[in-house]
Amino acid sequence: MYRWEITRAALEQRVFAIIRTESYDQAAATADTLLSAGITSMEISLTTPFALEAITTLTREVGADAVIGAGTVLDAQAARMAVEAGATYLVSPSLDAEVIRTGHRYGLPVFPGVATPTEMVRALELGADALKLFPASAYGPRWLKDVCAALPQAPVLPTGGVTLEDAPEWIAAGAVAVGMGTALAQGDRDVVAKRAADLLARLADARE
Repeated sequence: MYRWEITRAALEQRVFAIIRTESYDQAAATADTLLSAGITSMEISLTTPFALEAITTLTREVGADAVIGAGTVLDAQAARMAVEAGATYLVSPSLDAEVIRTGHRYGLPVFPGVATPTEMVRALELGADALKLFPASAYGPRWLKDVCAALPQAPVLPTGGVTLEDAPEWIAAGAVAVGMGTALAQGDRDVVAKRAADLLARLADARE
């Protein structure tokens, strides 16, 4: 797949799950629950123990049914390791040109972290495929709406503190998707499935 195709698939549901746990087993269980709930895009944070092994296992098991990325990719070495593990996209809390170059060298889209309009423009100049607004809790949908009025070409992904309640507001304000962690994944299979179905429907309505 081309980078733009991966990006479209990763953000198609307007939400991607962030898995950051204290063990490999917890990461695998969380991913399984989210997949069973119908979430098709998720990143495994490299802060999770044995995250690379989890990425390799997941990408092998899900095949084309889901898009598995690597999160908290801070430098070129981590980016290359994530590529080798089988990640299909890279996400970072910061803006690092080498992470973008490394991902693009191997055909992967990269979503670097930004926190200001200046960083957004710089990330676009470096070829970022989407922009992770982090932490979103420090801003708000009204702030994003104002920024998108000036930078309508910026594909923004609010992440960090996005809630079930305000996720649709972020989409309505101009975000292309939101990143969510425990707010989306906590609970048993039935709870997560119901939550995911409700959220996906509200996100679709928000964009329309």
